[in-house]
Amino acid sequence: MIGGFHLTGPLFEPIIDRTISEIKKINPKIVVPTHCTGSTAMFRFRQEMPEAFVHNCVGTKFVF
Repeated sequence: MIGGFHLTGPLFEPIIDRTISEIKKINPKIVVPTHCTGSTAMFRFRQEMPEAFVHNCVGTKFVF
């Protein structure tokens, strides 16, 4: 699962834990939150899904 989950700012930060909980139910092999996910949510993804979390930045290349 790769994408911007738009979990930054006062409107969306309250749903970070619920979003992660729902994504965990899907049990993706990898989770790559992009920049618009927000740093708070990225930190929580890393905590909650360390085996699936992949940090990325400009220039990161994925081969599937």
